[in-house]
Order: sequence, then C-alpha cells, then structure tokens
Amino acid sequence: MIYLTRINGKVFTMNPDLIETAEATPDTIITLTNEKKYVVKESIEVIIERVAEFKRRCHPEFRGGPQVNED
Repeated sequence: MIYLTRINGKVFTMNPDLIETAEATPDTIITLTNEKKYVVKESIEVIIERVAEFKRRCHPEFRGGPQVNED
C-alpha cells in the first residue's frame, strides 16, 4: 500500500497494483482498474516514486535480490 493525500488533506492508502492511470489536470487524478477515480495532492512524479518503492519492498527482483533461474 502507498500513502496518498486527498485534496481535503486527509491521508489514505491505496493498493498501487490497482492504478490504471494518473493524470495532472492540474490536480492529480488517479483512475483504478475498476474505473473508480481519486483526486490527490501528490504529483504524478511522487506517485511513481512511491509505487516504485512499494515494488522494491514487495518483490525481490525490484530490489536487486537473487534471480530465480528456471532452467
């Protein structure tokens, strides 16, 4: 999960695996795979960094861990 901030200042968490798109209009609008939309204070660049950090924490291949050889 990543932390995000609604326009009203309330912090919430989101599963980044459900993010389909993020667009700046100038507010950042995140659309999930179920078509639900969230308007957040964070920029797209910040969201991308938080998603990347989430992936590094959850998946060894993203944090430089051992690779599984499937031979």
